[in-house]
Order: sequence, then structure tokens, then C-alpha cells
Amino acid sequence: MVYLLAALHGGMLLILLANLVYLYRGRRRAALNEPPAVSVLVPARNEEANLPRLLRSLLAQTYPRMEIIVYDDGSEDATPALLRAVDDPRLIVLRGEGPPPGWVGKVHALYQATRQASGELYLFLDADTELHDPEALRRLVERFAALPPDSILTGLTRLRGGGKLLVSLVPCAILVGLPWPLVRRLRLKTLAALNGQCWLIRAADYHAHEPHHALPDEVLEDVEIGRYLKTKGLTPCLRDVQGDVSVYMYPGFREAWRGFRKNAYLLMGGSPIAFAGLFAYFALAFLIAPWVSPWLLLSTYALKATTDLYARFPAWIPLLAPLSYVLGALLQVDSAVSHWTGRVAWKGRRVAS
Repeated sequence: MVYLLAALHGGMLLILLANLVYLYRGRRRAALNEPPAVSVLVPARNEEANLPRLLRSLLAQTYPRMEIIVYDDGSEDATPALLRAVDDPRLIVLRGEGPPPGWVGKVHALYQATRQASGELYLFLDADTELHDPEALRRLVERFAALPPDSILTGLTRLRGGGKLLVSLVPCAILVGLPWPLVRRLRLKTLAALNGQCWLIRAADYHAHEPHHALPDEVLEDVEIGRYLKTKGLTPCLRDVQGDVSVYMYPGFREAWRGFRKNAYLLMGGSPIAFAGLFAYFALAFLIAPWVSPWLLLSTYALKATTDLYARFPAWIPLLAPLSYVLGALLQVDSAVSHWTGRVAWKGRRVAS
């Protein structure tokens, strides 16, 4: 058992190291001789707390060729009034009253937004994001321009807000769970994903494959779109955009729990058998291993501390790494049971697994 767990931790540490080197090498940006037109596409449902922050940051951008398309997905709060109050020709507001049968709200909202977009590049941003300064969009486009032509840029964003004991598991999963240097080298569909908070694609590539239309009912749409586009010959490339984009995911622990509940089971395979296998893996690696050997306890702390500090979480978060992992396990079980019993809801709508 000790040797098995040691091999497991050794593999995770190697993936983490390889990913950190990959991100370091991916800092290059290409000069823009003629900046391409960018359509920034934002889905919004009941986002009165987040949209003002995002819109301020977008409208402050110095990028010369930009349009912002916000699809208001049947908001029941002050979101429509906030959008009406913005007087800027770069902002296009679309309004819907919910997705049709067979569609998930966010997927439908973004698909409808792309029907109106005119840019050469599409930047997909969640409504709870924020660009840090007026040059942030230019830097994102320069990073995209430095990639090979068959690429999609997806960002490792700065995670702010509450619920940090849970939210800190996100960069841990991104940096330990997927060997990003192999995404381009291996054709395996499962070796791909997108971070739906921030991703950038050529409009021509998007419309050649219409990923939102192809996956209309995917709750975990960003991961599945990344996999789908990889089967079409496009490669998701992770870049560290923490200096450009922040995400205010949740105001507190309770909201974080409810938010992750809708996705955790799907991230763990989305079926009872897959969930059982991946949950056993998680429990062995992060709950049992620290009790087997002091070296494995040290490795558990090292994994979490490295991803926490890289993602700019405060120092007390890695000190509570065992608590984060316990909470993560409990959340996975709660998510699975909630999906099995049909009790998952988000922003007033039922979420089906």
C-alpha cells in the first residue's frame, strides 16, 4: 500500500512540476501589427453583484477593436436595469427568457451571443470576471497570437472572493489533475479541457464546429467543449492570466458549496461507476495517504501549498490543506447524491445530470 501511494504521489508531483514549467514557458506574447477585432461574449443571469465590476473593466480597455455582447438570460434581479443604464456603443445587450428544451442556460446564452458577434476572435468571459487594467485585453490577444494557429487559449485566472477552502481546490485540480504539456502531443480526448471563466478562440474555428450547438445540454460545458474541439483538431492551451483576469466566484462558503455541488459529480465522471472509481482515487491520494506515512503527509501538504501559493491564495489556506480535502470529499458525495435524487439547482433552475 505504501509503495502504491508513494507512486501515486510521485506521479502527481511530476505532473505539477511539468505544468509549472509549461506555464512558465507559455508567457510569450506576439506583437500585434493590426489588432484583430474581438467580440467579448458574456452570459448573465441574476448578476447584479458582478456585472458592474466586469463592465467597468471592459469599457476601460484601450483595445481599439472590441465589442461586448451580454446575453441576459431571464434575469430576475437588477441585471436588466444595470445593462440599460450603460450608454456605450461597444455594448450590445441581448435578452432571453430562458433556454428552450434540451439546452442548458449558459450554453444557450453563449450560442445566441455568437449569432450576433462580428469579431475575428471570440473571448468568452463569465459575468463574475474582471480585467485588471486597460491593457489586459491586448495582453490576452498577444498571448493568443503567440500560439500555433490550431490553438484555443484558456486561462488560469486569479480566484478571489469567499469560500477559499473550497475554491482553492480548483487550481489544485487544474495543475495536478491534467498534464497540460501532453494535451498537444497525445490525441486522447480526455486530455483536454477549457476553463469556462476565460477562453479565446478564432471566430472561424468556432463556427466551423459550433461547440455550443453541438453540446446544448452539457452542464459541465467548458470541459466537454475542450474535449469536443480537440477531436476536431484544435488544441486547448492553458496560460497563466492571473495578472490580467480575476474571478469573484462566490461571496462566501455557503454559496461556494452550492455552486460546486452542481459540477463536482460531473467532474468525477458523471455516472455511479466513474464516480466510485474517481472518489476512491481522491480518498486514497488525499485522505488515506497522509495517515500511512509522514512522507506522504509532507507530499500532501507540498501539492496543496504549491498550487495555493502559485494561485496567490493567502498563506493560511495551505496550512489547512487536510480540511480542504475533507471538505472536497464531502462535497463530492453531496453532489453525487443531489444529482442522483434530482435536487441540484442553480439560480432558480433545476440542473439535470
